[in-house]
Amino acid sequence: MFQPNMFDSHHHLLDMPHKTPESEMGKIRDEEFESKSGTENMDAPSGDDQDPNQRPKKKRYHRHTQHQIQEMEAFFKECPHPDDKQRKELSRELGLEPLQVKFWFQNKRTQMKAQHERHENSNLRAENEKLRAENIRYKEALSNATCPHCGGPASIGEMSFDEQHLRIENARLRDEIDRISGIAAKYVGKPMVSYPHLSTHTSSRSLDLGVGNFGAQSGIVGDMYGGGDLLRSVSLPTEADKPMIVELAVAAMEELIRMAQAGEPLWIPTSDNSTEILSEDEYLRTFPRGIGPKPLGLKSEASRETAVVIMNHISLVEILMDVNQWSSVFSGIVSRAMTLEVLSTGVAGNYNGALQVMTAEFQVPSPLVPTRENYFVRYCKHHPDGTWAVVDVSLDNLRSGPITRNRRRPSGCLIQELPNGYSKVIWVEHVEVDDRAVHNIYRPLVNSGLAFGAKRWVATLDRQCERLASAMASNIPAGDVGVITSPEGRKSMLKLAERMVMSFCAGVGASTTHTWTTLSGSGADDVRVMTRKSMDDPGRPPGIVLSAATSFWIPVPPKRVFDFLRAENSRSEWDILSNGGLVQEMAHIANGRDPGNCVSLLRVNSANSSQSNMLILQESCTDPTGSYVIYAPVDIVAMNVVLSGGDPDYVALLPSGFAILPDGAVLHGGGILDVGSGGSLLTVAFQILVDSAPTAKLSLGSVATVNSLIKCTVERIKAAVSCENT
Repeated sequence: MFQPNMFDSHHHLLDMPHKTPESEMGKIRDEEFESKSGTENMDAPSGDDQDPNQRPKKKRYHRHTQHQIQEMEAFFKECPHPDDKQRKELSRELGLEPLQVKFWFQNKRTQMKAQHERHENSNLRAENEKLRAENIRYKEALSNATCPHCGGPASIGEMSFDEQHLRIENARLRDEIDRISGIAAKYVGKPMVSYPHLSTHTSSRSLDLGVGNFGAQSGIVGDMYGGGDLLRSVSLPTEADKPMIVELAVAAMEELIRMAQAGEPLWIPTSDNSTEILSEDEYLRTFPRGIGPKPLGLKSEASRETAVVIMNHISLVEILMDVNQWSSVFSGIVSRAMTLEVLSTGVAGNYNGALQVMTAEFQVPSPLVPTRENYFVRYCKHHPDGTWAVVDVSLDNLRSGPITRNRRRPSGCLIQELPNGYSKVIWVEHVEVDDRAVHNIYRPLVNSGLAFGAKRWVATLDRQCERLASAMASNIPAGDVGVITSPEGRKSMLKLAERMVMSFCAGVGASTTHTWTTLSGSGADDVRVMTRKSMDDPGRPPGIVLSAATSFWIPVPPKRVFDFLRAENSRSEWDILSNGGLVQEMAHIANGRDPGNCVSLLRVNSANSSQSNMLILQESCTDPTGSYVIYAPVDIVAMNVVLSGGDPDYVALLPSGFAILPDGAVLHGGGILDVGSGGSLLTVAFQILVDSAPTAKLSLGSVATVNSLIKCTVERIKAAVSCENT
């Protein structure tokens, strides 16, 4: 494999003392170990062919064998920077000196960098030529422009405003491309940037926008429960990826519009016309492009829903394109979200043409249903007929790592303007997912589409639009007792309730930010717990907080369970913390058409005098896909500040409550039973401050107490609602 006399003329180097300093290795490399690949013909004459008394003019170069080059090339692809141990091992296997291996890798890295720089320079020169040609074309067009009114030469000022704006925007985008290309060229060979989760401290924001604000770029509470990076470590798309992303987004937009407007044979109605099913065969024939065939082991979920909501179309687009607003409005579905990079902000001062790369995690309010993580691009477009469309499509094929278990095919919504501030929304959800980890009691719900499908997105949106409309209402009748009529007081109390609901939703699901620990057994209704430390957060009390949750099925319709849990006169039947005291409603704000949609302030008149001033803030909300009853003890002094219009962000809350979902029972014809006629999937969740010292450790006694508390509450609820049902 190697020439026997390869090192014959270099015994003086091999006999060098071991104390040769590393700084002299450069000379050795230049004189003795300059390596050339087998494709270069740079052999110098050997010493045997020259006069022994004459010093050779040029040192002999050693050519590595083809096998040696191939082995080092293969190793370079895996590890371009081998350490001493790796170089020694490689030199032993190839019959080379460690220094020869070291210098070969140095030369190879230099060669790769030079090639990359030449490629970048070539691309930039080509782009520069295109811009120069375009500039010449613009000048010619302007010089030959004529006025449409008089036929004479036109000045620049007579160009349409839109034309000027588009040209300015075009130049700005090209400058951005050049700037990014320059940055990429400077950082050749450096690892991809990894983005950790961003800070999520709550900042003040008016309910006029309908949502809270949770940080500059991150969405709903990413680090509330002590998790790691958002959806682990995600890298920005490369320059080479961006044309592919744009092409995919445009194709996804076209597919979404056709999916939203098509009928049979693409969408097949069930026998009772209660829902419709996507024909996969017809889908593959209609849309052969896109993100490729369905991976093995994944199943398709596709659904479509239409609704009219009380919000204007521009506000809806802003909510969908702002990650903070989007994750706040859909906090029951979106457990975490982040915008990684904005590829386009849109034109003409709106989101038309906006394009952004995002990550998000979607959930069902139960520890028994794993969350669904997505890495996708979101694209917004204003169509000539006045309709706005926002589409998502997965980019998992651009991200290295394990095979994804959840892909988002073109999904999103069409928004059509209606009179009087209303909008018509057509929502399409189309995903491919591995749902084998879903617990058996939740499987019918997930299969029905009520868990992650379009019906849940539209019902949540409709509910939140109602909530926002009530928050902005000014003509509140003062006839009812306990109605809060002060606009400032209503706004502050609704904002506080909104934060309470978001905190509850962020902590009740099976998000990857935290890990639930099962206390005993493996049944569905076992209690799962997790802990976190709360420090330097004015919105939560400092110390160790223990969260506990359990989910179970009961043969009682969701509507009856919801009415029982939200009613003040039945609270003493299940609320152990109120110690059987009488609960009275002091004030309330109706925030929806259904009487169950309400924010209330309750007072507990306990026999224990130490709890006589205990107040409870509660929000109950319901829609066709699920209901919530969420509450938290609040300080009476702080609530007086809130009711007078003060800032609610400094009121400490530890929300507990219930998520009530239909069990997803299916009719023989394929339709879904009415949500009020089947059983209920109930999740009970508590948050309790077990130690007010942030440095304290959680005791086993605290865990046992919470376990006993939640199990006792569940038993009381089961007994009470069963009696109500009979």
